[in-house]
Parts: sequence; structure tokens; C-alpha cells
Amino acid sequence: MAKNALDWIVLILVIIGGLNLGIAGFGYNVIERLLGAGSLITNIIYWLIGLAALYTIWIAIKK
Repeated sequence: MAKNALDWIVLILVIIGGLNLGIAGFGYNVIERLLGAGSLITNIIYWLIGLAALYTIWIAIKK
């Protein structure tokens, strides 16, 4: 993966999302702590992470 700028951005978002979910398992949500629970920017970040995951799945299936 990680061949162009979009791939790098997607990789970073997927890593951030994965780390956040791992830490959330211990009861601490980093994204919500930094940006506020339920705020518009938090929801946008979650949407971007979700879209990045879908893009990653699409790339994996395409190969």
C-alpha cells in the first residue's frame, strides 16, 4: 500500500483509528478527549476513519 499521498493519508487514519479503538478498550477515548465527545469535528474524524477503512478494504480486494 502507501504509494501516493492518498494512500499515506488513509494509512495514517487507519492507524489512528486502530490505536484509538485499542485504547478505548481500556475506557479512554483519545479522539473524544482531544476534540470533545459528540462534537462535529469528532464525528468528521470518525467518518474519515471509516472511509479510510473502506478504502483499505477496497484496495485489498482489488489486488
